[in-house]
Amino acid sequence: MVAWYSLGIALFAAIGTFLFGFDTGIATTTIAHESWIDYMQHPSNGLTGAVVAVYIAGEAVGALGQTFLGDRLGRIRFMQLLCIIVTIGTTIQTASVNVGMFLAGRAIAGIAVGGMVATVPIYLSEISPPDQRGLIGGISGCGISFGTMMSNWVGFACSYAPYGATQWRLPLGIQIPWGVIMFIGLSTFMPDSPRQLLRNGKVDAARREFTRVRRDLQSHEVHEEFALMRAQIEFEMAREITSYKEVFRLFGRRAMVSIVVQTMTSLTGVNVIQYYQTTLYKSLGIQQQTILALAGVYGTVAFVSNSVTTRFLTDQWGRRKMILSGLTGLILIMIYAAVMQRYFQNSDNNVGKGFAVLGIYLYVFWYYAMINSTTWLYGAEVLPIALRSKVMGLAAAGHFIVNVAVTEAGPSAFANIHENYYYVFVGCTMFFLVIAYLYFPETRRKTLEEIARAFGDKVVLVDEGQIDGEQVVLATGDEETGSVTKEENKVQATTSTTSTITPSHPPTS
Repeated sequence: MVAWYSLGIALFAAIGTFLFGFDTGIATTTIAHESWIDYMQHPSNGLTGAVVAVYIAGEAVGALGQTFLGDRLGRIRFMQLLCIIVTIGTTIQTASVNVGMFLAGRAIAGIAVGGMVATVPIYLSEISPPDQRGLIGGISGCGISFGTMMSNWVGFACSYAPYGATQWRLPLGIQIPWGVIMFIGLSTFMPDSPRQLLRNGKVDAARREFTRVRRDLQSHEVHEEFALMRAQIEFEMAREITSYKEVFRLFGRRAMVSIVVQTMTSLTGVNVIQYYQTTLYKSLGIQQQTILALAGVYGTVAFVSNSVTTRFLTDQWGRRKMILSGLTGLILIMIYAAVMQRYFQNSDNNVGKGFAVLGIYLYVFWYYAMINSTTWLYGAEVLPIALRSKVMGLAAAGHFIVNVAVTEAGPSAFANIHENYYYVFVGCTMFFLVIAYLYFPETRRKTLEEIARAFGDKVVLVDEGQIDGEQVVLATGDEETGSVTKEENKVQATTSTTSTITPSHPPTS
């Protein structure tokens, strides 16, 4: 049974990733309008290219900001801050009177959505039930594809508007209210992460929020799962990691998997195809109005395929199988697309051109069905709670930095080596397929604490006394008055841990 409360929270939190998808996509149609070009006094190719570059640079800054602010402020407050920033950025873009002001708005909005897209998957993974984390956490990816779809159709619709600033100001202005709406939700009814509250020593608040978000559980299941979660987090806190050197020494495999799975998405070529699909359509001799409609259909295929597999496949089939089958399918589809464009790009064969366009649609269908939501979810859930903000922010920043490189190379690559640029991504995807097969374990239907066992880390077991203790607290509503020092946590956790797998690192005690 779907946990409807968690589902509702996930849909609302996905406003953050929707803004990422919409703001990313709307720039493509904005800078293509002659009215924008005339208003901005015909900016150079360098300035026009900077519209994409400064935005992605902002995303990288926002993702890195999440590494040192995400834990300090907590998930809710950090997302509230990002809502304020994105509202400022989108307002500046909409009100721009010159290209410099427009670029400033793009950079500010990029910082906000970069932080959002790194935080929302973490937040959803921490509040979702283990058997539905694929659905709940995957909604963050669906938000991206929904935003992309809407930006494409809004851009298409505004192409029919009378010539003037309305053609590009209206699509940009549509973004402004969403940051305000999300801020209100975060301030009123959105629950905080129980795991984050435990890390901050707020046990009573964590217990209340856990009971609230896991209302699908029976009473004894609540006690047992909360006791296990608390014991595991206290154990990890007793072995607190303060530097990236320690992160990679003690949790190297888990950090590597999270970073690789994010970098992988940029090197499959999806961003190049998404940004330059209109150029590809134009190279096939398709008319401008039809090109904008095809871009809208592209976004629709992305959202529908993403939504269907998130609902019916991620939790049922598993993350590992989806990533492996997704990468394999993308390799075959990119080879097909390259062959079709090679033979029909400069021909008069309309049927052949149709098959070339089909290659682009097959790609977007398979990528969003198998890879998009899966990778954002997987990159967050494989990490220990203590490292989630640090490493996930680093992983998202890596994603954006690589994205800048492959996207900026796109126009020159398509002009000089044409469809052979696809084979660069074929080679990269083959490499990541091998890495995923060797190093990516399955996380389906496991608690975040149980995932540690899949990587060979120590897992804390709780006894009946600890469970009964939680039951008494929840039943009586008594608040804890004592506190346990970090050294006591360390001793208690060490004596109550067990693992049937050899730990990937020795205890630090």
